Amino acid sequence: MPKTNIKPEKQFVLDYVNDHADALAGVSDSLFWFGEPAMQEERSAELLTGILEDGGFTMERGISGFPTGFMATYGDGEPVIAVHTEYDAAPNNSQQPGVAEHTPIIEGAPGHCEGHNVNGAVMITAAMAVKRAMEKHGIKGTLKVFGAPAEELVLARPYYVRDGYFDDVDVAFHPHLWDRFFTEYGVLQRAVVSAEFIFHGETAHAAMSPWDGRNALDGAMLMDSGLAQYREHLSPGQNMHRVITDGGDQPNVIPSRAAIWWFFRDHTAEGAQGLFEHAKTVAEGAAMMTKTELEVVIKTAVWPVRSNETLARALQNNIEAVGMPEWSDADQQLAKDIQTGAGVENPGLVPEITPLTGPSESIPAGNDCGDVSWKVPMGRLWFPSNVPGVTFHHWSAGAALATEIAHKGGVAGAGCLAATLVDCLTDPGLIETAKATFAEETAGTDYAPMIPAENTPPLETNKEVMAKFRPAMEAHYPDLNIKFS
Repeated sequence: MPKTNIKPEKQFVLDYVNDHADALAGVSDSLFWFGEPAMQEERSAELLTGILEDGGFTMERGISGFPTGFMATYGDGEPVIAVHTEYDAAPNNSQQPGVAEHTPIIEGAPGHCEGHNVNGAVMITAAMAVKRAMEKHGIKGTLKVFGAPAEELVLARPYYVRDGYFDDVDVAFHPHLWDRFFTEYGVLQRAVVSAEFIFHGETAHAAMSPWDGRNALDGAMLMDSGLAQYREHLSPGQNMHRVITDGGDQPNVIPSRAAIWWFFRDHTAEGAQGLFEHAKTVAEGAAMMTKTELEVVIKTAVWPVRSNETLARALQNNIEAVGMPEWSDADQQLAKDIQTGAGVENPGLVPEITPLTGPSESIPAGNDCGDVSWKVPMGRLWFPSNVPGVTFHHWSAGAALATEIAHKGGVAGAGCLAATLVDCLTDPGLIETAKATFAEETAGTDYAPMIPAENTPPLETNKEVMAKFRPAMEAHYPDLNIKFS
């Protein structure tokens, strides 16, 4: 990394991250092999909180009712800088690392096929670097580190914001893996409403006396058909998708219960909410047609993700100072093999950082950090730890996540993130400017959490999945000696 024209505090964190590259890789690989899906990140949270607590952070576990969520704090007073990210895997995404074809570690098991394992490692390494710099250089202020479970269900951070955990935060940062090294500003991702529609009917023998039953599955299917017809009328940028979570027990019993789980997305919180309200109307009509009763459960509702221009420019300066990792021939060959196996173009890994342009166009996906980004100025850092062209939640996006590609990109990301955190802690003008541009960017929008005040976290989510697969997965858990000095 360049060592000229960098103030000592920043050079300290850059050196710290480089010196602890093995520790970062150990955290990343451990999270990968744990492979814990949303709400079941027990080993993952234990590892991350243990490192932070041993490193001198004050730990609050189980925040907002999430057993695997946490807030770690170091320092006191102003400014208050927050960094937050996720570390959950996804169901049925098990993939052997370093293998350029679909090869599950355990068939049907959950696993990391997006990169949240590297996200967690980058956040922890950057936080440890900044904490040590604060000690060594007498840097004042407060650093808060938030662990956010269940991002794949866009779940935790709206609760954190609703419950006041970001009320005293000045600026926040979110690191996330990508195939390039870049940042951006503007509205980056979509708003999401996640809701389950449950139809209640009455059982009967499907052959002998179906007229005595009320078919809940018919209600769910009619709702599905109604929204399928409505797709023609969606505005550009809107989309919706679903799974049947309960379709009955067996064909000769009229189902008394059926459930269909939908995600509704739009560029704006208002648009996603409007799409959800229309879906409720369709579901009510389906219930009327089938003489069933409807129950609607909002699982979560998140605002679109935005990134502050001032913080994006600060991140970009440090991206340019850190530079792209030096990819080896072996790194490039693995990337090309994965690309070939996935059936996409195979140019290999990106060799150069991506210039800052903007404002960006939002991508169709969502992230539950959206609520944070409307509460306080937030910067989004994308760091280069995956292979261009692969699709998240597909085996190809998991094949590089416990290899040198992920490790090298993670070191670059942690260095950039740590350096930018130091900038915010040592330059009051940067935070003042970020707040001023944030006020301009959000003018005319009154933020309020969309998640209902009475909602509590769904603690049972994925419990059966892990009860089934954890015993076999535990045989692959690494025994690594991870040390952050």
